[in-house]
Amino acid sequence: HEFAVTIVVAILLSGFVSISLTPMLCSRLLKGAHEETNGWMFRVTEWFFQMMLRWYEWTLKLVLRFRPVMLAVFAATIWLTMYLFEIVPKGFIPDQDSDSMYANTEAIQGISYYKMAEYQQRIARIISSDENVESMMTSAGGSFNQSANTARSFITLKPRKERPLSVTQIIDKLRPEFGGFVGARVFLTAPPAIRIGGRMSKAQYEYTLQGPDVDELYRVAPGLQRAIAQIPGITDVTSDLQMRNPRLNVKVDRDKVASMHLNMRDVSNAMYDAFGPRWSSTIYAPNAQYKVLLEVQPEYQEHPDLLSKLYFKNREGVLIPMDAFATTYTDAGPQTIAHNGQLPSVTISYNLLPGTALGDVVGEIEEAASRLPGTIQTSFQGTAKAFQDSMQNMTTLLIIAVLVVYICLGVLYESYVHPLTILSGLPSAGLGALATLVLFRQELNVYAFVGLFMLVGIVKKNAIMQIDFALEAERKEGKSPMDAIYEGCVIRFRPILMTTLAALLGVLPIAIGFGAGGETRRPLGLAVAGGLIVSQFVTLYLTPVVYTYLDSLVYLWRRSGRKHRAGEPSPAAAGD
Repeated sequence: HEFAVTIVVAILLSGFVSISLTPMLCSRLLKGAHEETNGWMFRVTEWFFQMMLRWYEWTLKLVLRFRPVMLAVFAATIWLTMYLFEIVPKGFIPDQDSDSMYANTEAIQGISYYKMAEYQQRIARIISSDENVESMMTSAGGSFNQSANTARSFITLKPRKERPLSVTQIIDKLRPEFGGFVGARVFLTAPPAIRIGGRMSKAQYEYTLQGPDVDELYRVAPGLQRAIAQIPGITDVTSDLQMRNPRLNVKVDRDKVASMHLNMRDVSNAMYDAFGPRWSSTIYAPNAQYKVLLEVQPEYQEHPDLLSKLYFKNREGVLIPMDAFATTYTDAGPQTIAHNGQLPSVTISYNLLPGTALGDVVGEIEEAASRLPGTIQTSFQGTAKAFQDSMQNMTTLLIIAVLVVYICLGVLYESYVHPLTILSGLPSAGLGALATLVLFRQELNVYAFVGLFMLVGIVKKNAIMQIDFALEAERKEGKSPMDAIYEGCVIRFRPILMTTLAALLGVLPIAIGFGAGGETRRPLGLAVAGGLIVSQFVTLYLTPVVYTYLDSLVYLWRRSGRKHRAGEPSPAAAGD
């Protein structure tokens, strides 16, 4: 949105300047041809330009002589553009090296906090030993995490110019070191350039299953998770379905509790004090504050039978052991029960290997999910869902943009035909953009789509300069369409070349990827640069051919209309 507003405002201001300030400056600063003194640089560049112009005049005459060949090239351009649009890898928002990354840990179910903290310390030592890491912060067992057996680390990398590897390469380097990590899995991800969706998962992309029957949902989810893990290009597959969490159940006999002059509030408060833990007080130091947490010693939290050593004091001050009024038993149950839209859900998370586009795996995931029972609803979430919506919306918006430009040109030229001539160069621009993305192994993502939108506005100016001159030559000088378009192309060759080179040089830094996060914006620059280069060469020859063919069709249409009207009897003759 901000990009579009900036472009629109800049174009409006430049349009106002070009019809007001620029003519005034020309009247004051430009000199006559006899007053100018040209140096060696001008003579060299002018000689080079004249050579290019003579070459263009000769080749243009040849193309106009064999127009069907160019028409075949135009048809081939349209077909190649559609073919490349189908095969080009499609993505959403590219990864950006923001000098940071995440490490999400998933340990075995039922793990204790102390063991989880031990795992995190081992993981921190492995990550901190890497030469590309500057610092890191890790947390485990708090409310920040989804469940007790998960942890999260935020890693700050050295500035990009001080480290040899990018964040993606660092992840690929560290991932094998955690492959043999016993008791826990570590998922390394780079923070996305734009975060979409509020779901916090252990990987970057999510796929959610929902169903009214919890047993059926929990039965089919592991099978789909295994199927997704087998798709090429997908890694770090996990889910939030954790049903094997060991539990210790305490069954309290309330009648015995009452007979021993206890109440359930005393029992629950004492158990929370022992295992909660309870925040009892705060120690205030000169530079910090320390919370005092009340709990039993760790060695009394390791085994279930140690609960028998827990005593409760009744109103008479008598200590009563838990075995006197309660029994315990163990089983397994869910670690967490996730919901989405008020229905039980299971979310499968996954990452992509380098070189794998999101669009390549979305269809395979949907195909794997198509074999699920009809009562199970499936949908992408977060970034993957936004990707699906954006691909449909972007294609629709691109078509709407072309239609709006056609209507605007039709109003300005008062013609249905000439706008088609001007827009005939768009397929070649699309061909250049898509071919450049494929050549440089870039995805057709949101940024590349923005480049395609820009090409719609940039490329058509070449044809506008050619067609505008040809129409004036036909109307005022009475020239034939072939001579008019030839003269228009030759005379407007210099401004066409100048404007294209200016736009190409302006977008070149983006295509190279300069600056922080330049790799994110690189598809935009490559799409515009490739589209400009290909459309420059194609439209210089295609536009004149399309102009002559459409002008012939208009002539034949008008001629047939005049014959039809000449053959109709007049009203008076019809009455006689």
